[in-house]
Amino acid sequence: MGKKVKKEVEPPPKDVFDPLSIESKKAATVVLMLNSPEEEVLAKACDAIYKFASKEHYFHSRRSSWEQPASIIATCLGIKQVSSDENKVTLLSLGAVEPLFKLVSHEDPLVRRNAIMVFGIMASNNDVRKLLRELDVTNSVIARLAPEEDIVVHEFASLCLAHMAVEYTSKVQIFEQGGLEPLIRLLSSPDPDVKKNSVECIYHLVQDFQSRAAVRELNAIPALLELLKSEYPVVQLLALKTFGVISNDRETRIILRENQGLDHLFKILETKEFNDLHVEALAVVANCLEDVDTMQLLQQTGGLKKLLSFAEMSTIPDIQKNAAKAITKAAYDPENRKILHEEEIEKCLITLLGTDNDGAKAAASQAISAMCENLASKDAFGIQGIPQLVQLLSSENEEVKEAAAIALANLTTASPGNASAVAEAEGIEPLINVLSAKRDETVANAATVLTNMATQEPLRLSIHGVMNAIVEPLQSTNSLVQSKAALTVAAFGCDADARTELRNASGLEPLVKLLHSKNDEVRRNACWAVMVCASDELTAVELCRLGALDILEEINLSTGRKNNFSEGALDKLLDNNLSQKYSQMGYLSSSNIITDGFYDYGQVKPGVKLLSLEELSIQELNDHRAIILVNAKLPEASLSAEDKSQDLSYGRTTSSSSIRKSSKERASSAVVSPVEEKQESSGRSPSSLSKSSTREKGSRFVADKMGGPIERDKLHEFSWELHISEIEFELKCNVVPIGKIKKGTFYHRALLFKVIADRIGIGCSLVRGEYGRAWNEVKLVDDSPQGITGLLLPPQTYIVELMYQPGCLMKQGSAEADYYLCI
Repeated sequence: MGKKVKKEVEPPPKDVFDPLSIESKKAATVVLMLNSPEEEVLAKACDAIYKFASKEHYFHSRRSSWEQPASIIATCLGIKQVSSDENKVTLLSLGAVEPLFKLVSHEDPLVRRNAIMVFGIMASNNDVRKLLRELDVTNSVIARLAPEEDIVVHEFASLCLAHMAVEYTSKVQIFEQGGLEPLIRLLSSPDPDVKKNSVECIYHLVQDFQSRAAVRELNAIPALLELLKSEYPVVQLLALKTFGVISNDRETRIILRENQGLDHLFKILETKEFNDLHVEALAVVANCLEDVDTMQLLQQTGGLKKLLSFAEMSTIPDIQKNAAKAITKAAYDPENRKILHEEEIEKCLITLLGTDNDGAKAAASQAISAMCENLASKDAFGIQGIPQLVQLLSSENEEVKEAAAIALANLTTASPGNASAVAEAEGIEPLINVLSAKRDETVANAATVLTNMATQEPLRLSIHGVMNAIVEPLQSTNSLVQSKAALTVAAFGCDADARTELRNASGLEPLVKLLHSKNDEVRRNACWAVMVCASDELTAVELCRLGALDILEEINLSTGRKNNFSEGALDKLLDNNLSQKYSQMGYLSSSNIITDGFYDYGQVKPGVKLLSLEELSIQELNDHRAIILVNAKLPEASLSAEDKSQDLSYGRTTSSSSIRKSSKERASSAVVSPVEEKQESSGRSPSSLSKSSTREKGSRFVADKMGGPIERDKLHEFSWELHISEIEFELKCNVVPIGKIKKGTFYHRALLFKVIADRIGIGCSLVRGEYGRAWNEVKLVDDSPQGITGLLLPPQTYIVELMYQPGCLMKQGSAEADYYLCI
């Protein structure tokens, strides 16, 4: 046998480095390794960085939901652990993201997988996401969702997208780069993590309407319904949340119904073990109930009764609240309201009002508000619901208080019975208290309830203190509150006591300010309120003092700002402040009855504010035209020395109370004495007309008290100005009582005639002309002058002649007398 020869081992090539094991405890060193050309080094570096970035991980379990992260468990065990978020920030600062981005698309599967795993973990950090957006990584990550990629790659790529989809910019990028379709495909993945990440990302994406439409077009609904059967609650929950968003679209609800989606939802609701999903399931059902077809289907299959029973019997507050919200959504449709009423929804909602949970009470109140559009339901709620809602007005929870106020407002609108039921439930005081609530909606609706109650006079008269309480809402900056508060003033202002209460509470000033509002409804209601409040002289004068007259004139000059009530408010304001009206407009109609306290200042120029009688009385003597005052007073013999010293007839001012004496207090006056003297001397009735060319002798008239008839060519010799000046000097006052005037010209005589005619029932107007002229017009209506009966005269407006041929009536435009009016 030959000798064996030992085979020599060939030496390694001179250009190959011997294998070297490297251990590094520095993250920076590993980050540097990401730039290595060796695939093995890259894979190991990515794996090491993944472990460093991911100190927390999820444990899978069935039915018990995803477990808590390991860091939380460690904390509970007292183990000190470095925060993974801090590690991610460290890697970011070391510049790891940029090289990792390159490796996500590496040709080696292992490198690619490990790199995407790091991205999936690090994308949970906000700063990392910001850099990822700048690098525009979404396209590369979406590419990793391809079917040929490993399941682990699918898991972490979908996780990365789920983190990034939280922000709007990334949502747009994912959608525009076609990320939705592969995500929908992965809903059918065998791996639960992939399903969870994919559905979570889809949930974020569908917050945008474009993605919602795309989900529907890509037929994602069957796959999402399948996720409701998952053994992992987090997957079911995310699927329900996604349905809660996309079911806001009617087209999606139709597809959901066609795919038996309601059956899946009701199975969840009927399963006690799924009670952690009931709230979200109800949210989806709530959206579905908006469709009449769905409501009818549920009514036919008994599903609606199950739902109402479920809401009524549940002891979980959030379930009760969401059930009530579902009813609210459905009740916006009239057909749905009819169906709900047939199913006795009122009983369910009244039960929910009595729960211990504020959220459920508020939701039930909102549902009642929605159901009030059905008249039968409105009546049904009035019997038992109103007392409970009144109690909720005193709740410390502002949301509950607001919801109760809204419900009561809807219940009492156009329903006198329910308005009375609020009063019977002792709701007046709580409603008035709510006018000072914190929430604007609460205040506005409380005001609405009170306004609805005020439409019934017995109720209105039983409500006290509203005008005091409404002052604060009138000063609100919220247009809805302003509008409703002004409407409340209009409703209650028809009572004199209420107007006095508002005036004393300084409520007129904020009301006048609302006339400036740019909001049409606020301005309209403010005009309405001013029109109502101007029903008495005191309030009308105060409103004028606050500038209401000027504002209303300005409003009425604007075609865009005037409204149905602005002109009426101006007329009413002037009708109850005749001194202002005559000075401003130069005209008083037959319906404008002059009473004590009226004064003729003369024509005021536009923009000039008319001073009050008190202000005019204390002015120093001047050379302006005298202010003529109408004031029927008690006989001088009955006045004390103190009264005389304060009476204008003796040269001093009178108080507003003495100026405005009632007709019963008027016994003797310079104003009415001519009438009384004439009656005593002639023995005739207070008024009579005769067709004649001459006056009846022995009769007395206004002209006799003002200097008698004046010949036309001698008018310039009638020295009435000097006479008036002497009275002013005697009284040391610019205000002259008309009863002291013995020589009066046109405007004195016309004023006195109007005063006397108003008091004895002859309807006439007072018209101011130019150059000190004024006259009265008597209109014949139904073959007789207004206020004079038994006369057969042709319908015509006549001017009363008081200077040249006193007592005659002349047709407008004529110079000769037609009739004589003898008083």
